[in-house]
Amino acid sequence: MEKRAITVARGDGIGPEIMDATLKILTQAGAMIEPEFIDIGEKVYLAGHSSGITDDDWESLRRTKVFFKGPITTPQGGGYKSLNVTIRKTLGLYANVRPNVSYAPFVQTKHPDMDMVIIRENEEDLYAGIEHQHTPEVVQCLKLITRPGSEKIVRYAFEYARKNNRKKVTCFTKDNIMKLTDGLFHKVFKEVAQEYPDIETEHWIIDIGMAKIADSPQDFDVIVMPNLYGDIASDVAAQITGSVGLAGSANIGDHVAMFEAIHGSAPDIAGKGIANPSGLINGAIMMLVHIGQADVATKIHNAWLKTLEDGVHTGDIAKGGKSVGTMEFAEAVIERLGQKPSTFSPVEYKNEETKGAAFKLAPQVKDRPKPDVVQELDGVDVFLLNNEWTPNEIGKKLEELASPQFSLAVITNRGVKVYPDGFPETFTVDHWRCRFQKANQEETVTNQHIIQLLERVEEAGLQFIKTENLYRFNGELGYSLGQGQ
Repeated sequence: MEKRAITVARGDGIGPEIMDATLKILTQAGAMIEPEFIDIGEKVYLAGHSSGITDDDWESLRRTKVFFKGPITTPQGGGYKSLNVTIRKTLGLYANVRPNVSYAPFVQTKHPDMDMVIIRENEEDLYAGIEHQHTPEVVQCLKLITRPGSEKIVRYAFEYARKNNRKKVTCFTKDNIMKLTDGLFHKVFKEVAQEYPDIETEHWIIDIGMAKIADSPQDFDVIVMPNLYGDIASDVAAQITGSVGLAGSANIGDHVAMFEAIHGSAPDIAGKGIANPSGLINGAIMMLVHIGQADVATKIHNAWLKTLEDGVHTGDIAKGGKSVGTMEFAEAVIERLGQKPSTFSPVEYKNEETKGAAFKLAPQVKDRPKPDVVQELDGVDVFLLNNEWTPNEIGKKLEELASPQFSLAVITNRGVKVYPDGFPETFTVDHWRCRFQKANQEETVTNQHIIQLLERVEEAGLQFIKTENLYRFNGELGYSLGQGQ
C-alpha cells in the first residue's frame, strides 16, 4: 500500500505535545500516511493572516482531502473568526460526528452504560457568524437553518445509524420557541425518518434533552441536532463519560474530512507534558477508518483500551491517583500494540473508506429543481433606533405614514408588543421593530412600495436601521408573530 498524504497541523497550547504523541503511535502501528505539516492558529493570526490560515495551506487541505488537526487558539477580541468554523464551512464539512463512550470501571463515571453518538450539523445555525450592532444598546446574531442543510445532516445521521447497527435516532430542537428555524429542522427530521422504518425515532426539546443526557445518557443511541446545541451537548456528553479529554471528532464533507479531539488548546497546562492525548488518538482512529486503514485503526484502538484496563492514566482520569505524562501514555499504548483488552469488548473495524458523498442529498443550488412555491410579499418589518419617543408617540406617527398600501400592525421591543395597548411594565431598549402589513390582502405590494414607505419614515425624522421583508409561502406565514401580537 502506498502512503496516503494527509495534512497535519500541530496546533496551539497542548496541541504539539498530543500531536507528537499520537503520530508516534501511528508510526509504530504501521499507519501508511505521509504527513504534510502546516501552521495554523494563533501565531498565523498574529502574523497578520486574519483567517488563521495561509493560501498555501488551503492548497494542501484541498489536495490531500484529509486534515488531522491539533487544537488551536482563536485570539479573543478583534475581528478574528474561529478557524475551526471557517474550515468546516469553507470545505463543506457538514457532519460533525462525536462518539461518547464510558470506559467503566477503569475510568470513573456515574454512567457506566453510556454509548451514544452525537451528529452535529456543522455549517449553519448561529455559527454562520453573521452579527451586527444595530443601535448603541442592541446587537444581533442571525440564526440560519436551511432545508438542504437540514436534509443532509439528518440523512447522514440515519445512514450512520444504519451502517453502524444503531437502533434509534433522536432529534433535539427548540421549535416550541423558534418555530420557523428549529421548526424546519424538526420538520425535515420527520420527513426523512419515514424513509427509515427500521430505525426508531424520537424528538426532545433541547433543554429537557440536555437534562436527559446528563441524567440518563444510556437511553440515547444516535442524536442529531443543529450546530450550537450539538457543540454544547457533545462537550457535556464527553465530560460525563469521565473526561472531555477522551473524545475524538470527525468532520465529514462530500470532498474533504477533518479529524481532531473535541477539546481546546488548554494553554494553562501547555508545555508541562501532562495532557491526555486520548481525544486526538480517537480522532486518529476515525481518520484511519476513513482512509481505508481499518486494520491499523483496530490495532491502535484495542491497544488503547488495554492501556486503560492496565491502569495507565493521565492526570485528568487518575483523579489524584498515580498518573503518567503525555508521551509516557503514548509509549504505554505502543507497548500494547497487537494486544486486546480483556474486560472491554475488542473492536474490529471494516476496511472501508467513509465518504461524505455516500450520504449526499442536496445538489448545488443551480442544479436543484425550482421549488413549486408561490412567494408573496406580505409587508415589512422596519427597525428603528429611538431613545426619545414613547411607544404611543412612535405608533401614532407611523400610522400616519403607513397608508396607502400598508397598515401598522404592531410595534415590538425585544420581540414583545409595546404598541398598540402595550404595558408600562415592559422594559424597553432603543431598538424598535415596527411591523407594516399590506392594508388589503387582495392587492399586491412591492419593494417599490416599501422604498416609498421608508422615504416617508426618513422624512418624518425617524431613523430606520434595517428592514426585513415579510412573505407568505403558498399562503402560509413565512415570519413569526410578535410576542403578544
